[in-house]
Amino acid sequence: MTDTDFIEGSDGSLVPDTTVQLLDTTLRDGEQAPGISLTPDEKADIARALDRTQVQYVEAGSACTGAGERETIRKVTSLDLGATVTSFCRGLTKDVDLALDCDVDGINLVVPASDRHIEDKVGTTYEDNVSATEELVEYAKDHGLWVEVIGEDGSRADLDYLEELLGSALDAGADRICYADTVGHAGPEHTYRAVSRLSRLGPTSTHTHDDLGLGMTNVYASLKAGADLVHCTVNGIGERAGNVALEEVAIALHHVYGVHTVKLDELYDLAQVVSRRTGVELPPNKAVVGQNAFTHESGIHTDGTLKDDAMYEPYSPETVGRERRLVLGKHAGRAGVKAALDEHGVDVTEEELKRVVQRVKELGDRGKRVTDADLLTIAEDVQGRERDRRVELVDLTAASGGRTPTASVRLLVDGEERVASGTGSGPVDAAVEAVRAALTASADAELESYHVDAITGGTDAMVTVEVEMSRGDRTVTVAASDADITRASVEAMIDALDRLLVADSEHVVADD
Repeated sequence: MTDTDFIEGSDGSLVPDTTVQLLDTTLRDGEQAPGISLTPDEKADIARALDRTQVQYVEAGSACTGAGERETIRKVTSLDLGATVTSFCRGLTKDVDLALDCDVDGINLVVPASDRHIEDKVGTTYEDNVSATEELVEYAKDHGLWVEVIGEDGSRADLDYLEELLGSALDAGADRICYADTVGHAGPEHTYRAVSRLSRLGPTSTHTHDDLGLGMTNVYASLKAGADLVHCTVNGIGERAGNVALEEVAIALHHVYGVHTVKLDELYDLAQVVSRRTGVELPPNKAVVGQNAFTHESGIHTDGTLKDDAMYEPYSPETVGRERRLVLGKHAGRAGVKAALDEHGVDVTEEELKRVVQRVKELGDRGKRVTDADLLTIAEDVQGRERDRRVELVDLTAASGGRTPTASVRLLVDGEERVASGTGSGPVDAAVEAVRAALTASADAELESYHVDAITGGTDAMVTVEVEMSRGDRTVTVAASDADITRASVEAMIDALDRLLVADSEHVVADD
């Protein structure tokens, strides 16, 4: 096969019996993204989620970074994961020793491969670099470690030298070698050419970055060239433009080529865990795990999806542990509005439906996303019904000046007044806890999502808080706006709770 086969597609397609494994480096390369610093417990949470997803290799960190990092790696190795747990190591014996001290299963040994890394960064000779790599591999293998040798900046290395360097590592006992597009420099043609040469030597991995938007393309080029292990990060986090995303590699290989890598229905939960622990929000249009991936607003799309789930989706949301959502806005049609009303148990005539659809479109035309609460309010108005509220906010007080933020609320619940207080990590958290304290467990609901948007500028900016809450098999989305984010949050949450409780006849006032 020539290096143009990747582009021309003449042969060499991935086939169902191809074995591809994943090495997740969220805890190392992902954490190197600006602003991310994970505690031992946060790394452990992510590692457990990776293990539930059945990822085969987990790079837990860089033992050479410092004592704190070694503590986090030890936390991961103590979990008894099913995965092979590794540490990133530079080409230094002391780095291998530090990794051994963390009780890892293996190491990802990174050695310079390009001219600028060998001559300028490390300041060694090409011959000494090869011999030092051989010695380090032998040392690590003598100590019982699984060893992968990565040629750093391999995409800009002389291919003859890269082959010599990594070939010598395999001869010294390395378990596998890795092609690294360290700076996201290469295109698929060069990647195919380089990995083809390396994969003839022995087991080969690929490590790609997305600086040119070619991270996934270079993964496919690598796999077609003979690589059988992909380095990736959850949600594609990583230095600069990030690494290739684990969830995208997994679902694309499964859907397009029938190649199984990990437990797909755990992917969304995994993405949520990583997003929460790193503080990096998921873009709404993110493939596989973004909010919009299985959300439909367009009338044409909604109507088609209601008739046939696969009409406008490449694979079912359940495949990756998600649910389909139909949302309303300026593009909504009769089918989508009717389905949303049915979901909330609201029956309308054809004439009423027509008026509701028109009102929904008018609201959407003003640039507003139409929440469940908006839809139900419109339906109530169209039908001339009075809303019978069960939970109302009477008063809210929040204080965050002291060491522990506190809040107190006064609610009217089923006609009875309830007062409760709470503490939290911030005033919003404290207020939410106060609301929960004012209600019984029977009125409890899960907060599925919480989003804040500033809708005006300046020091007196108004904010809109949108929450999605669920109770049993019912879900409702509500938005509230106020200059005070705490009040907006509590009003949205209480309105959502009220909507969820309307159909419940159970008395929800808490016992004294």
